[in-house]
Amino acid sequence: MDIQGVTTICASKYFDAEQMKKLYQKGVLHVGENRVQDMLRKMDELKDLPLTWHFIGHLQTNKVKEMINRIDYLHTLDRISLAETIQKYATRVVPCFIQVNLTDESQKSGLLPENLDQFLLEIKKYDKIEIIGFMTMGKDEDVEKTDEAFKVLDELATKYQLPYRSMGMSNDYEIALKHHTTHLRIGRKFKDLLD
Repeated sequence: MDIQGVTTICASKYFDAEQMKKLYQKGVLHVGENRVQDMLRKMDELKDLPLTWHFIGHLQTNKVKEMINRIDYLHTLDRISLAETIQKYATRVVPCFIQVNLTDESQKSGLLPENLDQFLLEIKKYDKIEIIGFMTMGKDEDVEKTDEAFKVLDELATKYQLPYRSMGMSNDYEIALKHHTTHLRIGRKFKDLLD
Protein backbone atom coordinates (compact mmCIF):
# COMPACT_ATOMS: atom_id res chain seq x y z
CA MET A 1 0.00 0.00 0.00
CA ASP A 2 1.62 3.19 -1.17
CA ILE A 3 -0.41 6.27 -0.29
CA GLN A 4 1.17 9.65 -0.95
CA GLY A 5 2.30 11.41 2.22
CA VAL A 6 1.18 8.60 4.54
CA THR A 7 3.47 6.19 6.39
CA THR A 8 2.03 2.70 6.06
CA ILE A 9 3.15 0.47 8.92
CA CYS A 10 2.93 -3.29 8.41
CA ALA A 11 1.38 -4.83 11.54
CA SER A 12 3.74 -7.77 11.58
CA LYS A 13 1.83 -9.96 14.04
CA TYR A 14 0.28 -11.52 10.93
CA PHE A 15 3.66 -12.50 9.44
CA ASP A 16 6.72 -14.53 10.33
CA ALA A 17 10.30 -13.42 9.58
CA GLU A 18 10.45 -15.11 6.17
CA GLN A 19 7.25 -13.41 5.08
CA MET A 20 8.58 -10.10 6.41
CA LYS A 21 11.67 -10.50 4.21
CA LYS A 22 9.43 -10.95 1.19
CA LEU A 23 7.39 -7.89 2.17
CA TYR A 24 10.60 -5.87 2.54
CA GLN A 25 11.54 -6.86 -1.02
CA LYS A 26 8.14 -5.50 -2.10
CA GLY A 27 8.91 -2.16 -0.47
CA VAL A 28 7.68 -2.52 3.12
CA LEU A 29 10.05 -0.48 5.31
CA HIS A 30 7.95 0.28 8.41
CA VAL A 31 7.04 -2.54 10.78
CA GLY A 32 4.67 -2.41 13.76
CA GLU A 33 4.48 -5.02 16.50
CA ASN A 34 1.96 -5.48 19.32
CA ARG A 35 3.92 -7.71 21.68
CA VAL A 36 7.38 -7.02 23.03
CA GLN A 37 8.68 -10.61 22.91
CA ASP A 38 7.50 -11.12 19.33
CA MET A 39 9.05 -7.83 18.30
CA LEU A 40 12.44 -8.53 19.86
CA ARG A 41 12.57 -11.96 18.24
CA LYS A 42 11.71 -10.55 14.81
CA MET A 43 14.19 -7.71 15.25
CA ASP A 44 16.93 -10.28 15.77
CA GLU A 45 15.77 -12.38 12.83
CA LEU A 46 15.56 -9.34 10.54
CA LYS A 47 18.54 -7.40 11.87
CA ASP A 48 20.16 -7.25 8.42
CA LEU A 49 17.22 -5.28 6.99
CA PRO A 50 17.03 -1.47 7.45
CA LEU A 51 13.52 -1.51 8.89
CA THR A 52 11.87 1.21 10.97
CA TRP A 53 10.25 -0.34 14.05
CA HIS A 54 7.05 0.98 15.60
CA PHE A 55 5.63 -0.45 18.83
CA ILE A 56 1.84 -0.32 18.41
CA GLY A 57 0.50 -2.48 21.26
CA HIS A 58 -0.25 -1.80 24.90
CA LEU A 59 3.11 -1.46 26.67
CA GLN A 60 3.55 -2.79 30.20
CA THR A 61 6.08 -0.87 32.29
CA ASN A 62 7.99 -4.06 33.16
CA LYS A 63 8.76 -4.58 29.44
CA VAL A 64 10.16 -1.09 28.79
CA LYS A 65 13.78 -1.75 29.75
CA GLU A 66 14.37 -4.50 27.18
CA MET A 67 12.80 -2.74 24.19
CA ILE A 68 12.77 1.04 24.50
CA ASN A 69 16.22 1.61 22.99
CA ARG A 70 15.52 -0.67 20.05
CA ILE A 71 12.36 0.92 18.65
CA ASP A 72 12.07 3.97 16.44
CA TYR A 73 8.55 5.03 17.49
CA LEU A 74 6.11 4.29 20.31
CA HIS A 75 2.43 4.69 19.39
CA THR A 76 0.84 3.85 22.75
CA LEU A 77 1.99 6.27 25.45
CA ASP A 78 -1.06 6.44 27.70
CA ARG A 79 -0.01 7.09 31.31
CA ILE A 80 2.56 8.94 33.39
CA SER A 81 3.90 5.76 35.01
CA LEU A 82 4.91 4.57 31.53
CA ALA A 83 6.56 7.92 30.78
CA GLU A 84 8.53 7.67 34.04
CA THR A 85 9.78 4.21 33.12
CA ILE A 86 10.77 5.31 29.61
CA GLN A 87 12.63 8.26 31.11
CA LYS A 88 14.50 5.88 33.41
CA TYR A 89 15.70 3.45 30.74
CA ALA A 90 15.87 5.39 27.46
CA THR A 91 19.37 6.33 26.35
CA ARG A 92 18.06 8.74 23.71
CA VAL A 93 14.92 10.71 22.90
CA VAL A 94 12.01 8.43 21.91
CA PRO A 95 9.40 9.84 19.51
CA CYS A 96 5.98 9.00 20.99
CA PHE A 97 2.32 9.19 20.06
CA ILE A 98 -0.14 9.70 22.90
CA GLN A 99 -2.90 7.11 22.70
CA VAL A 100 -6.35 8.69 23.04
CA ASN A 101 -9.50 6.68 23.72
CA LEU A 102 -12.23 8.24 21.58
CA THR A 103 -14.76 5.39 21.37
CA ASP A 104 -15.74 5.15 25.06
CA GLU A 105 -14.71 1.50 25.22
CA SER A 106 -13.34 0.56 28.63
CA GLN A 107 -11.31 -2.36 27.26
CA LYS A 108 -9.26 0.02 25.08
CA SER A 109 -6.29 1.89 26.49
CA GLY A 110 -5.77 5.59 26.05
CA LEU A 111 -6.31 8.95 27.67
CA LEU A 112 -9.66 10.65 27.54
CA PRO A 113 -9.53 13.96 25.66
CA GLU A 114 -10.38 15.94 28.80
CA ASN A 115 -7.18 14.66 30.45
CA LEU A 116 -4.83 15.71 27.63
CA ASP A 117 -4.07 19.23 28.91
CA GLN A 118 -2.79 17.91 32.23
CA PHE A 119 -0.92 15.00 30.64
CA LEU A 120 0.88 17.23 28.13
CA LEU A 121 1.83 19.57 30.94
CA GLU A 122 3.27 16.76 33.06
CA ILE A 123 5.07 15.09 30.16
CA LYS A 124 7.25 18.17 29.59
CA LYS A 125 9.53 17.20 32.47
CA TYR A 126 10.65 14.00 30.70
CA ASP A 127 13.41 14.95 28.30
CA LYS A 128 13.71 11.44 26.81
CA ILE A 129 10.18 11.68 25.40
CA GLU A 130 9.19 13.68 22.34
CA ILE A 131 5.46 13.90 21.70
CA ILE A 132 4.97 13.90 17.93
CA GLY A 133 1.26 13.13 17.62
CA PHE A 134 -1.82 11.27 18.76
CA MET A 135 -2.96 7.71 18.13
CA THR A 136 -6.43 6.19 18.33
CA MET A 137 -8.40 3.14 17.29
CA GLY A 138 -11.80 3.02 15.65
CA LYS A 139 -14.73 1.02 16.95
CA ASP A 140 -15.09 -2.45 15.48
CA GLU A 141 -17.89 -2.71 12.95
CA ASP A 142 -19.19 0.78 13.74
CA VAL A 143 -18.45 3.14 10.85
CA GLU A 144 -20.16 6.14 12.46
CA LYS A 145 -18.31 5.86 15.78
CA THR A 146 -15.02 5.28 13.95
CA ASP A 147 -15.60 8.28 11.70
CA GLU A 148 -16.32 10.45 14.73
CA ALA A 149 -13.24 9.17 16.61
CA PHE A 150 -10.91 9.87 13.67
CA LYS A 151 -12.46 13.31 13.14
CA VAL A 152 -11.86 14.20 16.80
CA LEU A 153 -8.26 12.93 16.69
CA ASP A 154 -7.58 15.12 13.67
CA GLU A 155 -9.05 18.11 15.51
CA LEU A 156 -6.98 17.36 18.63
CA ALA A 157 -3.76 17.14 16.61
CA THR A 158 -4.57 20.51 15.06
CA LYS A 159 -5.48 22.04 18.41
CA TYR A 160 -2.25 20.91 20.07
CA GLN A 161 -0.19 21.62 16.92
CA LEU A 162 1.14 18.07 16.64
CA PRO A 163 2.14 16.94 13.15
CA TYR A 164 1.22 13.24 13.23
CA ARG A 165 -1.99 11.21 13.49
CA SER A 166 -1.69 7.43 13.88
CA MET A 167 -5.08 5.98 12.98
CA GLY A 168 -6.55 3.54 10.52
CA MET A 169 -6.19 -0.22 10.13
CA SER A 170 -7.07 -2.67 7.36
CA ASN A 171 -10.83 -2.36 7.91
CA ASP A 172 -11.09 1.43 8.39
CA TYR A 173 -8.08 3.03 6.69
CA GLU A 174 -10.26 4.83 4.13
CA ILE A 175 -12.06 6.67 6.94
CA ALA A 176 -8.67 7.55 8.46
CA LEU A 177 -7.42 8.96 5.15
CA LYS A 178 -10.47 11.22 5.04
CA HIS A 179 -9.41 12.67 8.41
CA HIS A 180 -5.75 13.30 7.49
CA THR A 181 -4.06 10.28 9.05
CA THR A 182 -0.27 10.30 8.68
CA HIS A 183 0.37 6.74 9.93
CA LEU A 184 -1.75 3.72 8.98
CA ARG A 185 -1.30 0.45 10.91
CA ILE A 186 -2.16 -2.21 8.31
CA GLY A 187 -2.00 -5.98 8.76
CA ARG A 188 -4.20 -8.29 6.70
CA LYS A 189 -4.11 -6.10 3.58
CA PHE A 190 -0.41 -6.88 3.18
CA LYS A 191 -1.21 -10.57 2.67
CA ASP A 192 -2.12 -9.72 -0.92
CA LEU A 193 1.54 -8.84 -1.59
CA LEU A 194 2.60 -12.37 -0.68
CA ASP A 195 0.32 -14.15 -3.16
